[in-house]
Amino acid sequence: MADTLSIATWNINSVRFRQAIVEKFLTEMAPDILCLQETKCPQGQFPSGPIRDAGYEHIAEFGQKGYHGVAIVSKRPFLAQSTKPFCGKDDCRHISVTVAGKKPVTIHNLYVPAGGDEPDPKINEKFAHKLQFIDELEAWFGKGCVPKGHEGILVGDLNIAPLEHDVWSHKDLLKVVSHTPIETEGLLRIQQKGKWVDLMRQHVPAEKKLYTWWSYRARDWETSDRGRRLDHIWSTAGIAPACKKIEILKEARGWQQPSDHVPVMASFTAA
Repeated sequence: MADTLSIATWNINSVRFRQAIVEKFLTEMAPDILCLQETKCPQGQFPSGPIRDAGYEHIAEFGQKGYHGVAIVSKRPFLAQSTKPFCGKDDCRHISVTVAGKKPVTIHNLYVPAGGDEPDPKINEKFAHKLQFIDELEAWFGKGCVPKGHEGILVGDLNIAPLEHDVWSHKDLLKVVSHTPIETEGLLRIQQKGKWVDLMRQHVPAEKKLYTWWSYRARDWETSDRGRRLDHIWSTAGIAPACKKIEILKEARGWQQPSDHVPVMASFTAA
């Protein structure tokens, strides 16, 4: 890696509608790289001008009208970039780039399907799609999704809160999409198959509550604090010790016209 690297992930829930808070975040927190999900922006209509004006000259986008969409904006040039389809659909849910470092660093940015409301694949097509997506991720990571000689970082809205204290009430949410056993066990298998390190939990003990998402439906999201950890930053084992800090910008949930997710940022020193 270079001397330092900071990378943030944020489900922005429409990058054009929330362009002002994206610019605010880039100005105030100044990560080297920001990975966005749910950009909801057709290819070629990403607000590149203001992003470049903020110092992020390198932009990789994979977008579609009204739904999904992922993008990576960076102060560092890209050595390579690619996208991967899942489940035989044209959904824009994955983009990856490689940046220079002591070893090249391949960054995967993912937006996993939410899965709808009913956790039964027989009656809920969206949940069936989510489970298929999880299976395909597991198979892909099992084969190795980080090129030989590279380190890897995986970020994104994975739409699963895998651990007991990743949700406000483990007992109450066991039958709620995002925390059902079939989802949480699937995500942990993906982590194991890919030999990924959960950097957030490397810094915050598993017994401590940790959230990145608070529902729009909550009358007072901050007081009730019924959150879930749906957004994640993982890395390969080789650079995990170089991750010295994780920041969850909870105050962003209270910004004007907020996303229901908040940014998460990992800061690395040289490995």
